[in-house]
Parts: sequence; C-alpha cells; structure tokens
Amino acid sequence: MTAPTKAQQAEALIRRYFDACNDADHRALLDCFTADAIHYFPPGLPGAPWRGAEAIADGWVWCVNTLGSRWTIEKVLASENGREAVIEWTHWKTAIGEVLRGDEWYVFNDDITRITEIRAYYASPVNKAEPVNKLYAFDYEARGYAMTPPSPAPKLS
Repeated sequence: MTAPTKAQQAEALIRRYFDACNDADHRALLDCFTADAIHYFPPGLPGAPWRGAEAIADGWVWCVNTLGSRWTIEKVLASENGREAVIEWTHWKTAIGEVLRGDEWYVFNDDITRITEIRAYYASPVNKAEPVNKLYAFDYEARGYAMTPPSPAPKLS
C-alpha cells in the first residue's frame, strides 16, 4: 500500500474537519486547526472573521446546536503539493429551513496536518426569503449534488 499523496492528505484533513463539524465535536475541530488559524466569511456574519482554533470550533458547535447545521462536501480540488485546496460545500440549516451553497479556499501548515486559513465564498448573497440560496439556474441535482442533509450523528449518553 502506498502512502497518500500530499493532495490526498489535504482532502482527508478537510473531510475530517467536516466530520467534526457535523458531529459538533469540539475536540476534533480543535485538532483540525493551528492555534492561530483564521476563518474568513463574506460580509454580514457577526463576529467574523473567526480568529483562532477555539473560536472556529465554538462557532461550528454553536451552529449545530442552534441552527441544526449539517454540511456536505460536493467537490474537492487540492494542489499537488497539498498546501492549498478548494472545495464546494452545502450548509444545511435544518432548524430554520435554510440551505446555503458555496466554496472555500484552504491553506494548510507545512506537514498538511492542520488548517491555517479558510476563506469562504457564498454561491449567492444570502436571501432570507429563499429557503435555498444557490446559483441561479444551476441544476444541482443533475450534477449530483446532495439534495438533503446528512443525518445527525447519534448523541452519546
């Protein structure tokens, strides 16, 4: 069995991060980031950007617990050297009936074990009057994008 390529390492880290988000696993989220990581967002999100692994982990745990957030990764493209990647994602806010689609640009530390920066871009301006925020006339279903959120992880007692 061959060792994963640097691009595969980057993708695996992103997928581990999304699993931690969906599980609202604070410890696992912290383990995905350098202590001084930063997560940028488009204008309008209170408290953005989120600075530091703790703030990022706290933010996503809050989203799961408050908004019923669930995420799917639709596409991943990682650089050959593994230092940067871009993804398309869907953010399902199940408690409030909203869906947001967008992209993120990732920057990783030297050994591709932690995320140092995320820059999020939304597919369209957030319109609270629309239940699904997406690109106009883009056929997400025909392109194989998720049309329903993933199931929540079972709660441990």
